[in-house]
Amino acid sequence: MIINPTEQTMLAIRSCLSSPIAKADTAGLQQASGLQNYDLQPAAKLLYPILTPLRNTTARVKGNGGDSTHWKAILGVNVTNISMGVAEGRRNAVMVTRTQPYNASYATIGLENSVTDEAIDSGEGFDDLRALAAKNLLEATIIGEEGVLLGGNYSLALGTTPTPTLSTATTGGSLGNAQAISVIAVALSYEGFQNASVAAGVPAVVTRNNADGTQDTYGGGSARKSAAATVTTGAGTTNTVSASVAPVPGAFAYAWFWGAAGSETLGDITTLNSVVIKAAATGTQLASALPASDNSKNELVFDGFLSQIIAGGGYFHAMPTGTPGTGTGLTPDPAAGIVEFDDALRYIWDHYRTSPDEILCNAQEIINVTRKIIAGGGAPLFRFNVDAQKGQVADVTLTAGAIVGQYLNKSAMNGGQLVNVKIHPNMPPGTVMFRKVTIPYPLSNVTNVAEVRYQRDYYQTEWPRRTRAYEYGVYAREVLALYAPFCFGVITNIANA
Repeated sequence: MIINPTEQTMLAIRSCLSSPIAKADTAGLQQASGLQNYDLQPAAKLLYPILTPLRNTTARVKGNGGDSTHWKAILGVNVTNISMGVAEGRRNAVMVTRTQPYNASYATIGLENSVTDEAIDSGEGFDDLRALAAKNLLEATIIGEEGVLLGGNYSLALGTTPTPTLSTATTGGSLGNAQAISVIAVALSYEGFQNASVAAGVPAVVTRNNADGTQDTYGGGSARKSAAATVTTGAGTTNTVSASVAPVPGAFAYAWFWGAAGSETLGDITTLNSVVIKAAATGTQLASALPASDNSKNELVFDGFLSQIIAGGGYFHAMPTGTPGTGTGLTPDPAAGIVEFDDALRYIWDHYRTSPDEILCNAQEIINVTRKIIAGGGAPLFRFNVDAQKGQVADVTLTAGAIVGQYLNKSAMNGGQLVNVKIHPNMPPGTVMFRKVTIPYPLSNVTNVAEVRYQRDYYQTEWPRRTRAYEYGVYAREVLALYAPFCFGVITNIANA
C-alpha cells in the first residue's frame, strides 16, 4: 500500500496521541530545553595591547643592497688637545681626529598565520576570518619587532656566568641540617629572560619548526652556566643559602639551579644577581641538561638598543650586589634627585657634551623613582596647603598619588634640561635606559640619531594553497642603526627597593 506524505504524517500523530507521555516531558519547555537564542556579538573583540613606543618614534629609512649597512663616524677633533698658541709666522701642529667605522647586519623578521576553509565557513556572518588572520598577523609582527628593537642580541655574547659566592644562615628557610647545597647560575639576555620560567626552564639552543617544513636553530638567550659552588647548611631545619654572582654586562636576569651536586634543579629566576634559597627547587630542568656553551646570542635578529648601548660605548652601570636577595636600589639625593641618574647624566655631559631626552623604565622603577624623589631620602620635597576652614569638601580633599614625569638633568647647558621619564611596556624590571631622540650636535650630517633602515618594509605574502587552508606571512628586512650610542645609557641590577 502506498501512503502519501500527508497520510504518513497523520498516522504518526495518531501514534503519538495513543502512546502515554513520559513523565520527564510533562514539565513543558524550560531554559534547560535549549530553545533559546545564542547571544554572540558579531566580530571578535581584539583585546590585546599594541604598545610599541620605540617602533613608533624611531624613523624608518630605506636602505640599499648588501647584507649590512655601514657608516663612518668622527668621534672627536683635536683629541690630543693641541695648544691654540702659534708663534709668529709659523703654523700649528696637525690635529688628531678620532674616527670609528660601524656596521649593522640586516635581519629578516616576521611571523606566519593560517585559517582553514572550515573556519572561514563557520565564521560566516560573524567575522571575516581571512581579514582577521592577516590583521592579527601584522599586529603580532609589530609587537614582536618592538621587543627586537629594545633587546635584540645578535652580537653581545654573555660568556661564562661567574661562579656563585655562597653563605648560609640558620633561620628563614626550610633547608635541612648539615645539608650540602650545590648552586649553579646562568645569566640571561633580554630574550632569555622573556622566554624563561621556572616551570618551562631556561632556553639554551632553540630548534624551531617552520611553516615551510624547514628548521632554524639559534641561541635562546642563556649564557654558559657557571661552575658549581657548594656550601653546607648549619644545624637545624630552618636554614637558608644566599648566592650571588658578579653582574654580567648584557644580562637582565639570572637563573638559579640548586640541590645535590650533579642534580642541581632550576628553582628561581631573578632580575638581580643574587638569590636567597629557602627550600628545595620546584622546577624540573636540571643544570646538567644545559649545554656547556654560550647560547646568549640570537643570530637571526639584529642588535637592539640595549645591546648596542652596552657593546657600543654607551654609559653602562650595574648596581652593586648589596645584600643577597635584596640587592641595591636607586639612591635618593636629598638635593632632589637620584644619585645614579645624576652620575649617568653627568658622565654623558662630561664626555660628549650632550644630554639624553628620555629615561625609559619598567613600572617597578618609575614607582621607586617617584617614591624616592618625593620623599627625598626621608625629607619630603613637596608641601600641600589646604584651607580646612571654608567648610566645603573640595577645600580639604587632595588627589592621592603622584608620578615623576620629567627629571632635571643638572649637567646640561642653560641651567639644565628636562628629561622625560616614561614606562616602556617591555623593559625588564631592574633596568633603566637613557635615550637620545633629538640630534646631539648641529651640522653633524646625522638626520636621525637612530633609525630603522629597511631593505624591505612590512609586506604580506599569501602563500599558494597546499592544504584546505589559507596561509599568510608578514615579514620585514631591517636593522637598527644607532649612530650615537654614546648619547645613551643603561643601568641594570636595580633592586625593587
